[in-house]
Amino acid sequence: MKIAIVGAGAMGSVYAGLLASAGNEVWAVDGWREHVDAIRARGLRVEGASGDRVVRIEATTDPAEAGKADLVVIATKAYDTEAAAESARTLLAADTVVLPIHNGLGGPEAAAAVLGEDCVAIGIAGGFGASIVEPGHVHHHGLELVRLGERHGPATPRIEAIAEVWRNAGFRVETCDDVDRLVWEKLICNVAFAGPCAVLGCTIGEAIEAPSAWAVSSGCVREASAVAGALGVTLGFADAVSFVREYGLKIPGARPSHLLDLLAGRRTEVDFINGAIPRLGRELGLETPYNESVTALVKARERLALRR
Repeated sequence: MKIAIVGAGAMGSVYAGLLASAGNEVWAVDGWREHVDAIRARGLRVEGASGDRVVRIEATTDPAEAGKADLVVIATKAYDTEAAAESARTLLAADTVVLPIHNGLGGPEAAAAVLGEDCVAIGIAGGFGASIVEPGHVHHHGLELVRLGERHGPATPRIEAIAEVWRNAGFRVETCDDVDRLVWEKLICNVAFAGPCAVLGCTIGEAIEAPSAWAVSSGCVREASAVAGALGVTLGFADAVSFVREYGLKIPGARPSHLLDLLAGRRTEVDFINGAIPRLGRELGLETPYNESVTALVKARERLALRR
């Protein structure tokens, strides 16, 4: 399969490296020229839970150079989805599937608004704890789960075919008929760690071990679960706090992307993760003080980081 990864950051590079190792033709498309140049010169090094390998893949800053692809994975930040989808137009053939894999809410909808409803599916990835070590080198703490589905209705043969490609690359993959459940289960894990770890400057394991930090994370989880319930989303677990704790303990040394963004002086996705809960809570008449406070604190840290 010919696969274009639009947004070859930490997670996108893990996808690119493992999918290419399985024999697929993979193109990494990213605006970070230093990263692209390093991949071209030395290959892409993927290190961590999947082993340690250097993979030769194609890399470019210009999507048009890649030509048409069978599968386009959009792995940018959620706030860059619309621009990424616009740039991906040249990659699409008549039967190309576009698979946004984002944190938070709104990414697949933004891609579908640009590229059309029919070609866009949904991917959810969790338990990787990925980060860029240096240009051309990515590390990931875990290799937990990729879940795939159609935006509307049950999983189709095209989703099952894509899932098999990812399985053959070493990913653990599930297909799902209820994408709302996919999105919300990942979001509930993210609100527990993304914002709180960014505020505290700590790893996931440290947030779990510190009682005061875990009290905040648990509060964020309970609020997100209440919002999901009010929206009629059926979750695959009865105790959200226990589920999230078990999820976090699989990648205790990971630092969530919000924290990595702050350390690098970049904008975070907090509005799409912790910030989405108070926004929906207000519409539903639910109070969400934990997520509201965490969002405000992350945005304050973000403003300071962007000034440096």
